[in-house]
Amino acid sequence: MPVLRYFDSSRMKKRTRLPVAVHSEFLRTGRIIRAEDTWIEEEKRYLSYEEVAAITGKRLERAGEKTHERLNGFHRAIQFPKLIFHRTLAAAPHLGYCHVTASKTKFAEYDDVTWGFYIANFLADIGTSESFFEHISPRQGRMYFAVAMATDKSSGKPKLAINTAVRGNGLLFRTHDPKQAMKNVLMLGARNEQLRAIVRAIG
Repeated sequence: MPVLRYFDSSRMKKRTRLPVAVHSEFLRTGRIIRAEDTWIEEEKRYLSYEEVAAITGKRLERAGEKTHERLNGFHRAIQFPKLIFHRTLAAAPHLGYCHVTASKTKFAEYDDVTWGFYIANFLADIGTSESFFEHISPRQGRMYFAVAMATDKSSGKPKLAINTAVRGNGLLFRTHDPKQAMKNVLMLGARNEQLRAIVRAIG
């Protein structure tokens, strides 16, 4: 990935260049000359990766808070714990993901699957390696996904990792559609068939 530089455009001033005699130019050529806004180079303030990561983190957590609020506002019998935290990508701190909630559920033929639900502000494949994401796309986008989780004790220090025993890669769902993501999470949280029928009825 190429080295990226970020600057704070909100602090930059605009300089407008207008021709001296706009009406004369119109009479002479018939063209209307528009004002051109140009950035004053001296006003650029470049941001450190830490500053960019902090800005990205705030935006991700705001999205996570709003999503959690919507999930718990759907039905009083389907409630999820609020477990919001974020991570940004070291080489591209404007990209990151936010953990929204986690729970346990019966999923297809699997019993008591622990899972986590995430939002990412980029598109990628979910990997099973240490990197977690593979084939990160430079295109702008948002991705919603849930993965089965398990405690990995192999390193001596227990940590959560993707449970690849579920579906071979641990991925429960991945979508770019926020409405579909909400429906999928609610289905995971629905404890009985009656609640699942209510969720399925979402238009």
